[in-house]
This record gives sequence, structure tokens and C-alpha cells, in this order.
Amino acid sequence: MGDTQGTVIAGGNGKEIRFDQLCEPWYVFLNRGHSFYGSDWGNHRVMKREEGAKQGIVVAGGQGKGNNCRYLFSPEEVVVDQLGTVYVSGSWNDRIMC
Repeated sequence: MGDTQGTVIAGGNGKEIRFDQLCEPWYVFLNRGHSFYGSDWGNHRVMKREEGAKQGIVVAGGQGKGNNCRYLFSPEEVVVDQLGTVYVSGSWNDRIMC
């Protein structure tokens, strides 16, 4: 049946906008250096958390929802390439940003 217990690695502290909280996380990406990236759909941002860190940092968005290049609007998938470039698909503004 697998493990009966899990470990919370991000969020779990309510769905607000603090750096230790997530609001409707959608997608997770783990790079080779064990940094975790997650799309925080409800907060219109992408968060990064280093292995062992207590809270994350915003790497894209985080200014509220919007359509210009500084904003994300309900980000879904997030991928990070070998050079560290973050690619994010935005569901409500129909685009992929890097």
C-alpha cells in the first residue's frame, strides 16, 4: 500500500500570501539541485524553495493577477531549464512566460 505518512514540503499553513503559504498549488518541479518550484495558482506567483528552507521565495509574479509582463494570472505548469530559466504557463492570459 505504500507509506502511510507524508511530509509537508511547502504550504500547509493556510492559503494566504505569506512566503510559507500556498493558495491552490497546481504544479511541482524539482531540479537536479533539489530546489522545489511550485505554481501558486491562487496567489498568481511561482515559488521556489531550497532544500531544507522554512519558506520559499517568489521567482515569478506575486504582484497580483494581470496581463502585462510583470504579472501572472493563475499560473499552471512551471519548468526550469538547465540554465535556471523559469518557464510558466498562464491559464487565464493564454501565454507562456520565461
